[in-house]
Amino acid sequence: MASISGNGLNKVYDTAAGALADLSGGATLLVGGFQGHGEPETLLRAVIASGAQRLTVISGGGGASRTGIQALVEAGCLSKLISPLPFDARDGGAVKARWQAGELELETQPVGVLTERIRAGGAGIGGFFLPVGANTRFAESAESREIDGRQHVFQTGLKADFALLRASAADTLGNLVYDGTQRNWNPIMAMAARVSIAEVDEVREPGELDPELVITPAIFVQRITLSRPAP
Repeated sequence: MASISGNGLNKVYDTAAGALADLSGGATLLVGGFQGHGEPETLLRAVIASGAQRLTVISGGGGASRTGIQALVEAGCLSKLISPLPFDARDGGAVKARWQAGELELETQPVGVLTERIRAGGAGIGGFFLPVGANTRFAESAESREIDGRQHVFQTGLKADFALLRASAADTLGNLVYDGTQRNWNPIMAMAARVSIAEVDEVREPGELDPELVITPAIFVQRITLSRPAP
């Protein structure tokens, strides 16, 4: 588990289960990755093993992968999924099946809108006005305002109890280096949660990461655990 060392705060946990020991039912999770790529699969398996139920997940996409968001839904962990693409059009899988059965609530929004809502939550901004969706049925229950001659719809910022992230490498302080699709959602999600947990391939000592490659600084990361293959 995490400890204090001579190099400062060591945020590394021996297991994903230990990093998620305080996860409880009804929590809201930000989950990095997109459509089965760059997802924190070790942490997601730990969520399932924890037995937590009635979770709300905010994700870039449910995807067709059976090891990511779909696995959470199949295990019955979720009550709500917020995503621009909650399931793959070619194979809806468990997400589509449970939604059609009335067992899962879906909230869909354009990628840009959802991204800005998460960014606002991380920046401490309560909400903002966007022209997207104005004068449509999607704005019927939302506050609207005319700005520069155009109708804008109020969007609230999004925050979560936990952000589950995937990174290529971290140091023990929590600075993160990403690879490929890990750059999509993880950086902004890291800023918008009470506790951000990063699953990484390797952990290095402070000073061993090239600072030019660090995208998420340690101040936004509270816990780190190593990525492990599925049993």
